[in-house]
Formats: sequence, C-alpha cells, structure tokens
Amino acid sequence: MVRSNASPVCPCAGVRSMLALVLFSLSGATSFAQSKDALVFPERTIRLVVPYVPGGLPDTMARVVAQRLGDAFARPVLVDNRPGAGGVIGTEAVARALPDGYTLLVADLGQTAITPALNPRLPYDIGRDFAPVSLLGTSPFFLAVNGATGVTSLKEFIAFARARAGTVSYGSSGVGSPHHLAMEMLRTRTGMDLIHVPYKGSGQSTPAIVAGEVAALFTVLPTVSAHVKAGSVRLLAVASATRTALAADVPTFHELGVKDFVLLPSVGMLAPAGTPRPIIDRLSSEIAKAVRHPDSVQRFGALGIDPLGSTPDAYAVALKADQELFVQAVRVSGAKLE
Repeated sequence: MVRSNASPVCPCAGVRSMLALVLFSLSGATSFAQSKDALVFPERTIRLVVPYVPGGLPDTMARVVAQRLGDAFARPVLVDNRPGAGGVIGTEAVARALPDGYTLLVADLGQTAITPALNPRLPYDIGRDFAPVSLLGTSPFFLAVNGATGVTSLKEFIAFARARAGTVSYGSSGVGSPHHLAMEMLRTRTGMDLIHVPYKGSGQSTPAIVAGEVAALFTVLPTVSAHVKAGSVRLLAVASATRTALAADVPTFHELGVKDFVLLPSVGMLAPAGTPRPIIDRLSSEIAKAVRHPDSVQRFGALGIDPLGSTPDAYAVALKADQELFVQAVRVSGAKLE
C-alpha cells in the first residue's frame, strides 16, 4: 500500500473556488453593463426636479443648465417644479425615483443641510438616499448694513452693536433661513447682542434695510447691488474663503479677523442612491461643461452666482461640511420648525 503524506483535499474547496469565479464574473458583467449603459445614456428625456415654485434661484439655475445639457445630449432635459412642504415633497419624489439617471434633484442649501438639521424626521436621508452628481455654483453671502448707521467696516459694526447691546436689529428671510443662521453664527463668534427680525423672504427684508427698519442683514449681491451703488446700503464683508470676482473690493471675514467664517449658499445636482457610477460620472462631466459655458457664466454672474461644476466626490465633501456646519448653526440659533 502506498501512503501519501499530502493533506486530504476538502471537496468544498473546489466549490468555493467556482463560486468565487462566478461572483467575480457577475461583478465584471455588471460593471461592463453599467459602462455600456453610460455610453448610450441618455436614451430619453431627463427631468430636473426643482422642489420650489418657478422663479427662484434653483429654478433659474436649473433652466440654464437644462438648456446646455439638452444641447449636449441631443435629448430633452425638462425642469419639473415640485413645490410643497418647504421643498420636502419634491426632494422625496426624487429619493423614491428609479436610480437610472433620468430623474435628478436640483438641491439648495435648504434641502441638503438646513432642513435636515431642523427636522430629524424627514421621509428621506440626504446621505443615504441620494448620490452627489455635481455642485452647480455658490452664491456668496455678504454682510450688509444700512448706510445711515455710519458704519464703514466690520470692526466698526461690531463696536457699534456692542455699544448698543440688545437694541441693534438685523433682518432675515425667516427663522431657520441661511440669512438668519449666518448672523447667529457671526453673533456668537463676535459677542454681539442683536435682535432678530424675520421677514417673509428677501422681498421684504431688503426694503427693510434700505428704509432703516433693521441695521444689518446677510444677503446675496443682486438683491442689494442697486442700493449699494446708491449708498443706502454698504457691504462690509463676504463669507467666502477668498474674495469673489462679483465684488472684488469687499474683504472676506477671514481677512478681517473672523477666522474660517465661510458660508456659501450652494445649488447642486443629486441623483437617487444606487444610480450607476458611470452614469453619474457622465452627468457630472456634462454639467461641469454646462455651467462653465460662457453664456452660463454670464447669466449666473447676473444672478450673483459663482459657477463651479464639480466631481461627485468633491460635492460629497462639500455636502458633509455644510451639514456639520448647519447642525451647529441651528443649535446656536435655537431655531425650530414653525
């Protein structure tokens, strides 16, 4: 009898090897299929869901991008307004849509960071139910004061407010709005004691600062540019990492000693979670071209928007940073759902 010193081979080892080979093959087949899908994408109409009524900043930006994407894809790209519940209805509709790249959400800071910070019981989770596609652009926030205050710098405004603690008022577009939360963050960073006067949108808050009903507010440039030229409103600082070409003479908060005070209201594009990455990458690439087109740059500039266009990964990093920032801002402000 011949005896072998070799260890006996378990029959299940071969089965495991075959199973691994099958799984590897399936994985490769799936990747190939997704890549192939991306090559022919899109084959029908793409819908850009805006969770607000027509006419607002996200809607206007979406229409500019839709026109360029339609030209690039040679397919219709439609803007679908789904307002309601402060943007929740439209956002939820996209979260529940098929993850095939044909339904996208045009999301602003309210949907990606502020509403989740205010309402932990949303019917969706931005991080779980959506895949970042591209950041379209940001709209720098400026600290503006009424010209009659005589304040000409951030340092003077802080001194002005401290000398009149509890009597200097600031306006916003409502409780929990970016304008409200920005001032609350600045207030806590600088030790000012201010009175918050919430209005129903910038259509009311802008006339209020011009008339002197409030001393200051945070705002985007287009809503006050005419008043700045007239001298009734003065811009003191911009809450961006670097100065913006939209108003290159206005210093950043960081330059003026309020370190790392960056708050950039943004608008981006999100897809339902599970959308194949090759399709997301294709969309991201074309969106970047769309927002950087000379005509788009000109139209965005008129709206006070710095056009960007980003990779999905870069947008994911920006989303996380915004969410962390506004959880803190909501806590500081004490803002609650009305």
